[in-house]
Amino acid sequence: MKNKLISLVLAITLAASLSGCGSQSTEKVNAAESTIELTNVSYDPTRELYAAYNEAFKKHYKDEFGKDIEITQSHGGSGKQALEVANGLEADVVTLALEGDVQVVADAGLIDNGFTSEFDLDSSPYTSTIVFLVRKGNPKKIYDWSDLVRDDVGVITPNPKTSGGAMWNYLAAWYYFEEQGQSEAEILESIRKLYGNVVVLDSGARGATTSFVENKQGDVLLAWENEAFLSLKEYPGEYEIVVPSVSILCQPTVAVVDEVAKKHGTEDAAKEYLNYLYSDEAQEIEAQNFYRPSSKDVYSKYVFSAEGNTITEVPADGKWINDNITLTNIEHFGGWAKARADHFADGANFDQIYEQ
Repeated sequence: MKNKLISLVLAITLAASLSGCGSQSTEKVNAAESTIELTNVSYDPTRELYAAYNEAFKKHYKDEFGKDIEITQSHGGSGKQALEVANGLEADVVTLALEGDVQVVADAGLIDNGFTSEFDLDSSPYTSTIVFLVRKGNPKKIYDWSDLVRDDVGVITPNPKTSGGAMWNYLAAWYYFEEQGQSEAEILESIRKLYGNVVVLDSGARGATTSFVENKQGDVLLAWENEAFLSLKEYPGEYEIVVPSVSILCQPTVAVVDEVAKKHGTEDAAKEYLNYLYSDEAQEIEAQNFYRPSSKDVYSKYVFSAEGNTITEVPADGKWINDNITLTNIEHFGGWAKARADHFADGANFDQIYEQ
């Protein structure tokens, strides 16, 4: 009887041990140290934003849940990043340049349907727009999209095939020429001329900024607003921002990569990581990194009135958002599925004009 009891205890202990080993092989939660590991795959211009946000979130998570959390960042062209995740790069969350790139990950079966409804404001905690960055004094006198088709202007913009920001650039230009009353054939010709002036077609927005700011290529950079203001801050007196007459509201989209988070056991932490982007603390960090916060109270603290359409320095008192611009949005193009099919799919408008 005694031997049977010992055997039973040993069997139960062995079964529990094997069960524990199985769960540890898939989870990225270190129970012994109460440390959670989270991977955020993002796009090029968010490097500074998430460097600051991650530090604030780690403190918040420790205070709120009593656990340490470590966050690994990955940055690159948004379209390229989306493909990397779809093809096996294990991200717990994605914070990409546009809904369409997140949809690529969803189409791979990694994100549940309805991801734009999981968080507030279509899962877009901050926004941006597209502006021009030119050299001090604006020597080529570049003031609007029509100037980008002149023969004497060299343009720097990323590749829409790999960069979400580049898609926003393209669509903003398209909207401008449409507003000028051009037919579709005329718009295609204007866009063809614009891309005919492109000196370097980098894979991502940060690479394009480097080509213009550090390598001194081109006469104008088509840039995220936050990238342009960051350049003014880092290189005072060397560059100016030109705000075109029209542009587009850029809505970066965030999502939990559900299948990966389930595998890692990080679902709750991933949701909290994205939810906290809407907190007052995070909204301030976003504004301080030149993104447009979704909080009206925080937004109002950073608005200034610019004279004309040229900004030569980051305004005093931290104010920088210039509302003197007419913005369209992706719905004007029928949403991202239609915009991709019409403009960025293989053989669509961009391929046609760029091959020419």
